[in-house]
Amino acid sequence: MDIIRQYFPLCWLNVSVLNLPRSTRFFKHNLIFYFTIVFFIQFNMVDDIDSILEVLLETSLTLAFIALVLLLNGTIDAFIQVSSAVLFCENVVALFLAPILFWATVAEDTPSYMTLALFLLWDLIIVGRIFKDVLRVNNAAGLVVALFYFLTSYGGAYGLYSLLVG
Repeated sequence: MDIIRQYFPLCWLNVSVLNLPRSTRFFKHNLIFYFTIVFFIQFNMVDDIDSILEVLLETSLTLAFIALVLLLNGTIDAFIQVSSAVLFCENVVALFLAPILFWATVAEDTPSYMTLALFLLWDLIIVGRIFKDVLRVNNAAGLVVALFYFLTSYGGAYGLYSLLVG
């Protein structure tokens, strides 16, 4: 519980990812929770058991993107910290996002989509800040890396899933 209190300020942009503790146990718990919540959201949207494959692809691409960026930057030793931070923040946002996503799906009105967009923007800003801190770049560059992260993990998973399944 103490490690959650240390990582939670990251969601409010109050702490640097490099100042957070490294814990493989926390990483594993976040990975399992991430897979579970993304599967829950995906299964309720697609309503198909094949969504397991897409969630596996998305999770794999998330970790592969983080590893590749850190490897190219020469900071691969921060993989557990950065992955834990990204997954933890994604989990926090997803907890808020899940009911909003269902509201947007059912209501199909402007306020629901605007709320959804605000939470997605919050997620982009958080991940951008994480990459900004770890890569030691400015805010704009961190946001660009975060945008590529989202395109790779979510768009890449959708594209690969479409190629594999049809």
